[in-house]
Amino acid sequence: MSGAVLLGVDGVEVKISSPDKVYFPERGETKLDLVEYYRAISGPLLARLGGRPLLLERYPDGAGGKNWFQKRVPKGTPPWLTTTVVSTPNGTTSDALVAKDLAHILWAVNLGCLGFHVWPYLADRPEVTDELRVDLDPSPGIGFDELREAAVLTREFLAEHGIEGHLKTSGSRGLHLYVMLEPRWDGFQVRAAAVALARALERRHPEKITAQWWKEERGSRVFVDFNQNAPHKTVFGTWCVRPRVGGQVSTPIGWDELDTVEPGTLTLSTVPARVAERGDPWAGAGERPQSIEPLLEMSERDLAAGLMDAPWPPVYPKMPNEPPRVAPSRAKKA
Repeated sequence: MSGAVLLGVDGVEVKISSPDKVYFPERGETKLDLVEYYRAISGPLLARLGGRPLLLERYPDGAGGKNWFQKRVPKGTPPWLTTTVVSTPNGTTSDALVAKDLAHILWAVNLGCLGFHVWPYLADRPEVTDELRVDLDPSPGIGFDELREAAVLTREFLAEHGIEGHLKTSGSRGLHLYVMLEPRWDGFQVRAAAVALARALERRHPEKITAQWWKEERGSRVFVDFNQNAPHKTVFGTWCVRPRVGGQVSTPIGWDELDTVEPGTLTLSTVPARVAERGDPWAGAGERPQSIEPLLEMSERDLAAGLMDAPWPPVYPKMPNEPPRVAPSRAKKA
């Protein structure tokens, strides 16, 4: 291993130890390559992550090695590091890293962070959720072509209700749509809007899209994972490199690229040139905040018609109006 590299970033000095350690063995990209990737796309990256708390996914030996999630920043952090108190669903609190600037990102990369999972609010405004995240999740038998179709159908539905959605690859097998929100709602309201959206899409396209939480009820349909919007739920960060041996990136794309994009080719080695050539497909999105009032009205109509809330993830306490938190097949046996 070569000696440490010292970088002057955002007015502070960031130490990168073992810069030639291989992080992504498929092509041999190193820790320093990852640092240079984030430096190259820092503008678009911070437009989406800037000011938000981060959950770190650490792989000190690189992708494919041992790993763990770290919500609390370790002891002995530099004095310039910004943190904020975050809560878990059960009320536990911890000091999380804030993506204040690029120096904070690179500090985490030096710790072996190969995945940034992002809270849907700004650290200085935790009571307001300002992103609705539509996760299109492939069920068994569903390929990327079916995800493409579901993304288009979701976009069309949102547009009918005056809502603009922005598309990105997940860096893995899925597709995500983001809606940048007016600063008016909390996480419970945003999740209610996501549940209503998933149910409306299922009613309109029952053979293609499902809102069913239990896997045994989904069939071969695209699942709209509304619980990615549960309060305190983090989602893998936009423009962030996945801890996969190929270094795939969760990459914003234009809607005109959906038919041709190959997510596996969007890596830390290819995305910077792509951004240099095409720019940021989400540029200016934060300047056009959207309203979810139409979705909240759908939610109210669903509840008035007798629908219960959708199931919550198991780590959350039992919620009002939530159905029994047990798979239907198990409930029948009981």
